[in-house]
Amino acid sequence: MTILVVTGTDTEVGKTVVTAAVAAAWRDRRVAVLKPAQTGLAPGEPGDAAEVARLAGGHVTAVELARFPEPLAPATAARRAGLPPVRPHEIAETAEKLAAEHDVVLVEGAGGLLVRFDDGGSTLADAARLLAAPVLVVARAGLGTLNATALTTEALRARQLDCLGAVVGSMPAEPDLAARCNLADLPEVAGVPLLGAVPAGAGSLKPADFRTASRSWLATELGGDLG
Repeated sequence: MTILVVTGTDTEVGKTVVTAAVAAAWRDRRVAVLKPAQTGLAPGEPGDAAEVARLAGGHVTAVELARFPEPLAPATAARRAGLPPVRPHEIAETAEKLAAEHDVVLVEGAGGLLVRFDDGGSTLADAARLLAAPVLVVARAGLGTLNATALTTEALRARQLDCLGAVVGSMPAEPDLAARCNLADLPEVAGVPLLGAVPAGAGSLKPADFRTASRSWLATELGGDLG
């Protein structure tokens, strides 16, 4: 696997921290992280790709294709800013160029799988299809995540896209009953393996501590130590 597309069941589910954990777990490889559309940040502010590189280490190359100032879906943010949107073929072409120079390329989407990148309705799923790349789904821990994750994996299957599995993006230190049950139920309901759970607040760790712990959060398919 050279290119892995990372999506979420929604926004603010922990995609960036999970992407950083995967990049850190693969610290013996040359890793690139590609953020096709960064929204909600002004020029010069560190974006998600830069945060992945900060947490994961110096072996990571951070690339951002476009930035739009308002915290909206990429298509809406681009239109309101009067800027050209990001197209799936641009995402695929950039990822393939990065793959020629890196062992692993992580493409981190914006929000969920079907968030629009342009007014034609293009989504991250279209980029994944062009790349023929597997997709990793980042999910919430608590109540409601079974439905949201199942909808995302069903959308992937309907598009004949390969889902590598799911990772819980922010697992509470003291999970409630729903979160504990979801760990057991999610693989059956979503039809994909659960490949790890990143602790809540992991992004606040010192980078060295984050890198040391990253493999304990993830399954071997993502470079981790979990069986």
